[in-house]
Amino acid sequence: MNRRQKTIEKPSTLEGIGLHTGQRTRVTIKPACAGTGILFLRKDAPEATPVRAEVEQQLDIEKYPRRTSLSSGDYPIHTVEHLLSALYALEIDNVLVEVEGEECPGMDGSSLPFVEIIQQSGVKELPETREILKVKEPIYISENGSHVVALPAESLKVSYTLDYNHPFLRSQYASFTVAPEIYTRELAPARTFCLEEEVEKLRALGLGKGSDYNNTLVIGRQGVINNTFRFEDEPVRHKISDLVGDLALLGAPLAAHIIGIRSGHALNTRLIRKLRELQKRERAVGIGASSLISLNAHSLNVDEITGIIPHRYPFLLVDRIVELQPDKAVGIKNVSINEWFFQGHFPGRPVMPGVLIVEAMAQVGGVLMLSKTENRGKLAYFLSIDRVKFRRAVTPGDQLRLEVQVLKMRSKTGQVQGRAYVQDRLAAEALLMFTLMEP
Repeated sequence: MNRRQKTIEKPSTLEGIGLHTGQRTRVTIKPACAGTGILFLRKDAPEATPVRAEVEQQLDIEKYPRRTSLSSGDYPIHTVEHLLSALYALEIDNVLVEVEGEECPGMDGSSLPFVEIIQQSGVKELPETREILKVKEPIYISENGSHVVALPAESLKVSYTLDYNHPFLRSQYASFTVAPEIYTRELAPARTFCLEEEVEKLRALGLGKGSDYNNTLVIGRQGVINNTFRFEDEPVRHKISDLVGDLALLGAPLAAHIIGIRSGHALNTRLIRKLRELQKRERAVGIGASSLISLNAHSLNVDEITGIIPHRYPFLLVDRIVELQPDKAVGIKNVSINEWFFQGHFPGRPVMPGVLIVEAMAQVGGVLMLSKTENRGKLAYFLSIDRVKFRRAVTPGDQLRLEVQVLKMRSKTGQVQGRAYVQDRLAAEALLMFTLMEP
């Protein structure tokens, strides 16, 4: 049960007002290669670094309520949930989202405008396969009368019960399988909402500065103020759409039945953290964890990489393995201006040291050899480096694609051809020979 990774065919841009900051903001969604994930970058801040849309990068819900926010270095990116929801539901795995401003534009208060520009950009299938996570046993989280549950399922389904003590907005229930066509038709058009009595409180908190009756459904005691529902149960559908956006912070597609009862961003985040914890536990022990398993062993994230080779920060130079075959491995290294080696290596004109490019290729080679059953637990040491050539400089902002091909493999030694590319242009190459030893 796996599928190929996807990106978009061409860049697309949306511009509008942020729902909470009230500032005019702009997002440009760009294609990215396999293994990149969903990256956000504050384009208006030269010092900002790309941030992956994963729960570890999420800003404190208590400090930034009623939205999902990420941190790009010291620069926040607020209200990412509508865009993330669209990307996740349309199965887009790899993009770079450049944001000019502190917040994603609110548009009409739904994820539909993001769905439409993604569709206009075109969806591109990549040859690399995508890791899918499957819940095996129930996970239950509860707090102050709100609940969220993850149950085993063969695909992603989300059910939600909305229950307000309100004369107009009464209990609503909806349940949908999250597939591109269903999401686009049934969930994407659903807009954000609030109760009329909440408006002043939100304003006092500095929220909703860009909200109006067009992009936010304001629900009074007699009905929707200056607007009408697109669906009879539009509020609960929006809750499901938001929950899908939060699930994107898991960093991988999920096969599960998620049930929310009055849950919001805070409780959703606790569920995602629990899923991540189980995922890491499984990878650490190398066997199926109690509640979650990986369905695709042909790609590895950083936790799985560190379960195979002994390298750790700051000397781990591979962010992700996007292809792992018996005789070939492909790794990704995102080169950031914050890398430790840029502090002293041509600091006025930062260039990644060539020896570290070779080391990055060697680490991919180490994963390739040590991932084999007969070599697990061993260590790989250099025997020789030959025919090293550096073709172009690697600078901050580049993404290295590290390809390693087995040339010879014996019980105690191996020789591989390593090549490093930046945007399909060869940056470096070398012949690497290793010896395998017991620790």
